[in-house]
Amino acid sequence: MGATQTHSEYQYENMVGKTGFSTEQIKNLHMRFQQLSGNEKTLRREHLKNIPALANNPIKTEIIEAFFDKRNQLDNELGSYEEIGFEEFLMVMSHFRPLSIKTSEEERTAMRRQKVRFLFNMHDTDGDGKITLEEYRKAVEELLSESGTIGQEGARAIADAAMLEVASTNVPNMGPDDFYEGITFEHFEEILKDLEMESRMHVRFLDMNTANLRCGK
Repeated sequence: MGATQTHSEYQYENMVGKTGFSTEQIKNLHMRFQQLSGNEKTLRREHLKNIPALANNPIKTEIIEAFFDKRNQLDNELGSYEEIGFEEFLMVMSHFRPLSIKTSEEERTAMRRQKVRFLFNMHDTDGDGKITLEEYRKAVEELLSESGTIGQEGARAIADAAMLEVASTNVPNMGPDDFYEGITFEHFEEILKDLEMESRMHVRFLDMNTANLRCGK
């Protein structure tokens, strides 16, 4: 009997081009998907809420919502899913894909921009293309208030001051009575231009073996 290709193997190969993961990496991620979903065909928010490493993360909600945000499926559709299948899960995970020695400069630039867009979407919660002061305040409050050393008012003051600095940098001629609508993706990309992304965006909270996530053949 000749060798036959299973449906799963065909799916894995079909996803290689879409995500940049190798077949072996996709198999490993599929095993993790099954662990998280309890061997169900779809993953829901409550499945991710049960990950111990996420329990004390100050932006746990944003991380979980990112998996269900349709914008992170690279088709620019707004809204969110109630549950996702393995392919949607894999598309989100592709934002965390590390570089390999074979990654071209063009690919590096595209992957970095994809990561920045992912982070931007996490904070642009209403999907209007801008991180408003209220959205920025919320993110800063969650990050700082969690430490217990800074109260909500203190966190708000820091957020307001930071947003004012961003506004003055991005709109140099803005008057004292002008209203700053918020941080656009282009402004956000400029803010993060000197940030090394690869070591900061990882999948440790999914308890993945990082040796299995190395790219390259």
